[in-house]
Amino acid sequence: MSSQQTSSDSAPAGGTIRIAAIQTVSGPDVGENLATAGRLIGEAAAAGARLVALPEYFPLISGDERDKVRFRETDGEGPIQSFLADAARRHGVWLVGGTLPLVAGVDDKVRNTTLVFDDQGRRVARYDKIHLFGFQRGSERYDEAATIEPGREVVRFASPAGSTGLSVCYDLRFPELFRAFGEVNLIILPSAFTYTTGRAHWEVLLRARAIENLCYVMAPAQGGRHPSGRVTWGHTMIVDPWGEILACQDEGPGVVLADLDPVRLASVRESLPALRHRRL
Repeated sequence: MSSQQTSSDSAPAGGTIRIAAIQTVSGPDVGENLATAGRLIGEAAAAGARLVALPEYFPLISGDERDKVRFRETDGEGPIQSFLADAARRHGVWLVGGTLPLVAGVDDKVRNTTLVFDDQGRRVARYDKIHLFGFQRGSERYDEAATIEPGREVVRFASPAGSTGLSVCYDLRFPELFRAFGEVNLIILPSAFTYTTGRAHWEVLLRARAIENLCYVMAPAQGGRHPSGRVTWGHTMIVDPWGEILACQDEGPGVVLADLDPVRLASVRESLPALRHRRL
């Protein structure tokens, strides 16, 4: 597993940074999903957010898993990527594009990819989901490896919040990925957690990642009953470095806002310098 870092910048400039996590309940109509995302990005920008993140699969959740392959885009071109660049530029925000399907090395699969655009609409980072979800309990079954090719690179980049690490959904269960970021101010985790696993583990794992890495965690999620009948857990939230939940939306489309405070971040790290105490 290799590591990619777009900048060594580790501290946000100035005071607090307003960040926004968007929750959706996406369906099979890409155009409709993009319209919803565009409206919510606009709401976040109007509320003062400088960094906005969309959930996993924001452009498409279908009852047919092969739809991801049919709607995949070539890296650098396509309507979903154009939408993200245009929305970032139009609203003047840094935009983390949840995940979208990009062409993979295997013909019948995709990369489940997060793309980041700055406030001028320029792409600044790409992360391909590394850990692929598999789950079976009774009739409930998921196997992402059937349609998705895993990524290999750990990615962090310099955002308005400072050094920021990228992860996606099932990655949350693998703490070694987050340690591989090094010291970051913010972890972003777009997700589409199932209702079953989300109810059991979502909050406790998000708070654990914030506490053990002494950083903010922003987790935009899919939340509700989708047209396909799938139910996602939602509970989009932003957690501070002490593990306190700053904001949360249980279900339905919406915008979750909080302020990332570099003074709070420094204070927690000074009082509990666990990052400096690491030996392994």
